[in-house]
Amino acid sequence: MTATSTPIRLPDIHPFLGMDVWSMLTGRADEHPDRTLLTWEPFDGGTRSWTYARFVDECAGVGAGMQARGIAAGDRVIIHMQNRPEFLITWFACAAIGAVAVTTNSRSSQGELAYFISNSGARAAVTQPDLEPVVRGAGAALDWVAVIQTSGEDGFDSLRLPPDALRPVAPDPAAPLSIQFTSGTTSRPKGVLWTHANGLWGARVNALHEDLRDTDVHLVYMPLFHTNAMAYSVLASIWVGARFVLLPKWSTSRFWEISQRHGCTWASLMGLSTRAILASDVPPLHTYRLFGAGADVPLLTERTGVPMITWWGMTETITHPIIGDRRGSVHTGIMGRCAPEYEIAVRDPLGAASAPGEVGELSVRGVRGLSLFAEYWDNPSATADAFDADGWFRTGDLVRLNDDGTLTFVDRAKDMLRVGAENVAASEIERVVQTVTGPREVAVVGAPHESLDEVPVVFVVDAEAPAELAERILAGCRAQLADFKVPRQVHFVTELPRSTISKVNKVELRTVVAGGTSLAEAQERWAQAAVLDPSGDASATGS
Repeated sequence: MTATSTPIRLPDIHPFLGMDVWSMLTGRADEHPDRTLLTWEPFDGGTRSWTYARFVDECAGVGAGMQARGIAAGDRVIIHMQNRPEFLITWFACAAIGAVAVTTNSRSSQGELAYFISNSGARAAVTQPDLEPVVRGAGAALDWVAVIQTSGEDGFDSLRLPPDALRPVAPDPAAPLSIQFTSGTTSRPKGVLWTHANGLWGARVNALHEDLRDTDVHLVYMPLFHTNAMAYSVLASIWVGARFVLLPKWSTSRFWEISQRHGCTWASLMGLSTRAILASDVPPLHTYRLFGAGADVPLLTERTGVPMITWWGMTETITHPIIGDRRGSVHTGIMGRCAPEYEIAVRDPLGAASAPGEVGELSVRGVRGLSLFAEYWDNPSATADAFDADGWFRTGDLVRLNDDGTLTFVDRAKDMLRVGAENVAASEIERVVQTVTGPREVAVVGAPHESLDEVPVVFVVDAEAPAELAERILAGCRAQLADFKVPRQVHFVTELPRSTISKVNKVELRTVVAGGTSLAEAQERWAQAAVLDPSGDASATGS
């Protein structure tokens, strides 16, 4: 844990006493060493597979190589790459030696990555050739950088030692396992710390919720630096001794071909992949038996014949506090019901329980370091703010409790955008825009997008903006933000709409970008409202 943290104390008795993630993996390898664990399907050919035994040996060898380079238990190691077998080998190698894997978005800018390295106190990094310049530019303080597909002292192969050179650490389920950075409503992402018990919880409970079996073949295309791919798919598959097929990313054109060739039976879906499957020619014979997604899509089941398991979860909850049980509901778009492993509450702004049919903020209660994350790394104030006095974790999501006990997602109470599979804090983009605009007020909202769900759009209060300001704003965002965070449009306005407490009314802005009203009509209405109620004192960010 960090120097400013109160160490997490797990219950005296819990399901993972004497275990860690490494012992879970090696235990499965001992049971069936020759069973295939991982099949890598790159889009440029060269399919490769690893048995459980071979995968353990490679992870052990890389773990020994990291130890030889001075990485010890508790040290942080950046893994900055796209979906690759080496990502997983490095991640489990860290688990083997007690190091903490810090998984960063491969599309991060140099400035973002520099923050991740600084915040985590990472000592080393593993990356891929095309991302090496970003890592080296951001990580001057790193002891070393290893690059896959590269020879020499800095090549990933230089980390590979004989597996028996590994000096294993004693299993400690309370020890830190990984850090994933998640966008929040503050200007900087927060590092979500998982313990080994969290990883084991994710493996076991995800496998249970997903009805995974050792005969399943899980298609994995979501980024490995996210919880869905790592916990819902990889760890859960290992828990039951199943196999998974790893893709670099989603491929609409190759989905069915790869799925049929490998006999895939399970896949997690998001908006883009769901729409792509609906638009595809579904083969008359396939092997899928279940899909998982955030909400039910009856048309998908009708088209493919594959039932859906619905769920809701986030990095901080490890798995799904809300899970579908396939009982069905008269309500559409449901996420599911309260999972038996968690407590959930839906509350109004004053903290009172919301009645069925009413919208409230979702809170979750579990055990920190086991069923909930341990802490926000090196951010005790954010950790404290995330929990109330009774230990409820405030998710920031607005949901509706239905009369049959199901829950429906309504909106994000936090100022977040959902760009494809990525959560993006509007305030993070606003902070960067203001490095260009100076004191001008800015506001960022999401505009509907056919394949990405939504994309960022920025509004800037400047009635006489110079012609080149929009391009300077976009250039500044490209330099400081990952590409998916860069606004697609810049609108200059004379006023921003206000709520009754003088905050920027982003619902109004979303109506404009969704085409519900013209910008000219909206500006006239906002200006009239400002004249009627001139008391609003805008915040610096407009959020």
